[in-house]
Amino acid sequence: MRQKIFAICDTEEAYAVRLMEYVHEKVRLPYAFHLFTRVEELQKFIQSEKVELLLIAESALRMLKEEFVRRQTEQIFVLSESEEAGRGDIPCISKFQSPQAILETMAESMGGTSGWDAKETPAGEKVKLIGIYSPVKRCLQTTFALTLGQILAREHRTLYLNFENYSGFGQMLQREFSKDMMDLMYYFRCDRDRLALRLPAIVQDINGLDYIPPARSAAGMREADGRQWLELCGHIAAVGEYEYIILDLDDGLDGLFDLLRQCRRIYTITKEDSFAVAKLNQYEQILRFNELEEIADKTVKCRFPAFKEIPVGLDSLTYGELAGYVRAIVKEDIYGE
Repeated sequence: MRQKIFAICDTEEAYAVRLMEYVHEKVRLPYAFHLFTRVEELQKFIQSEKVELLLIAESALRMLKEEFVRRQTEQIFVLSESEEAGRGDIPCISKFQSPQAILETMAESMGGTSGWDAKETPAGEKVKLIGIYSPVKRCLQTTFALTLGQILAREHRTLYLNFENYSGFGQMLQREFSKDMMDLMYYFRCDRDRLALRLPAIVQDINGLDYIPPARSAAGMREADGRQWLELCGHIAAVGEYEYIILDLDDGLDGLFDLLRQCRRIYTITKEDSFAVAKLNQYEQILRFNELEEIADKTVKCRFPAFKEIPVGLDSLTYGELAGYVRAIVKEDIYGE
């Protein structure tokens, strides 16, 4: 079966290469990518090949016979270099912005049946879901989850998702996020054909680990159930080619047990004090009452030693005693299963 073609053409070589690198690395699409920095090469190529999508600089398009390009190309986007770049029915995008913004604009313009979406993979088949959940609070759950994710990300494409009602991520990272997990869920429900283009604009990076900013509103998280979150995880895994997804889970999540059931491994952090023991016992009783022994069977209980020091910055968690503890878990439990 012939693979669709996505071509980029710009005579400004450094710009064209940078744009192609971003598209190739950040966007997982079922297209064969072709880069042209000479107009003659593009013209010769489209004489024998049909191009489904062409992103071309305004100056480069002027050097070509536009009608010929239209006949040989299914959809064209022009990278405008001037304010007079409007070309009727051909969408124009300002060239002088980030590659991420260019792709977002393309996503807005593409039709709903564009076929931009990668083949969906049901959650749990190829991607490995790892759940981090404990009924015990203030137990380093998120620190553990981020450390685990950053260590796995050194060798595997890994995504971290935080389901806490109040994660505090923005303040901890001293950042403001324009989009978060609920925006992604909205796109998934309403516009999944273009999710592959939208995902790079939402996914952030911390020390090599991809993450999606947690929801700003606890009420928003309750708008989706476990089944929908699992479908979204499978979709993201296919689009982003993720091997591991770390789920940092919270009590208030609708469908908590649905997510835990699909995890390859679950880590539950415990403490020695009487309240912690009582909470864990109650949680395990609920699992038995609901005949969810499979969750208990996949659960590894972690009781941390007294660490002398834990890194303050979320981007330096791969150093120190906790990181050594987590590396042992990765080697013996995740890789050794």
